Amino acid sequence: MNNLNNMLTEQITARGIKNQDILNAMLKYPRELFIAADVQEHAYDDAPLHIGYGQTISQPYIVAFMLDILELTPSCNVLEIGAGSGYQAALLAALSKQVTSIEIIPELAASAQQKITELEIKNLTIENSNGYNGWEQNAPYDRIIVAAAAPFIPEKLIEQLAPAGKIVIPVGKQMHPQQLKIINKDVNSDVSESDSIGVRFVPLIQPPGK
Repeated sequence: MNNLNNMLTEQITARGIKNQDILNAMLKYPRELFIAADVQEHAYDDAPLHIGYGQTISQPYIVAFMLDILELTPSCNVLEIGAGSGYQAALLAALSKQVTSIEIIPELAASAQQKITELEIKNLTIENSNGYNGWEQNAPYDRIIVAAAAPFIPEKLIEQLAPAGKIVIPVGKQMHPQQLKIINKDVNSDVSESDSIGVRFVPLIQPPGK
């Protein structure tokens, strides 16, 4: 059975993630805290795990990889789309100044908020809302990370991104090839897009009429 240290050495650092801040955050908030009792034995498996309601907690390496390319700093105001279990949100909070995490499924939003409260994480709020709309109240954001695949990049996320900001988002349909995309907005608010690795995520739930 894998354990936390094996996960970090064999799945994360062995694949090139050397950022010590990310590794420390993963040590501070172990993945086992964010999954149900019936899957605890798989807490550190090199795979996503189901968390109910058709959603998953992502493969540890993918979480670390996305955090790495997001290039977080301690001064960042961050928006996460897809709180899920709250695991990635907790890691973001350890790496950033302030985090707002959006979860469309009320039950998951409530359970994630409960876990964040239990862990006494003060710089993170979970909001039950639709991720396509972002969260204008706390914008602009220095970084935006999306933990579900959208068929297109939501325009409101680009609007809520600060100059010199970055979005990391998987794009593509379920059961089709998906691409992890990096969106950069320069200091003049000009937007550019580049491709990273191929990924497989659950779909970002779309608002009615899309």
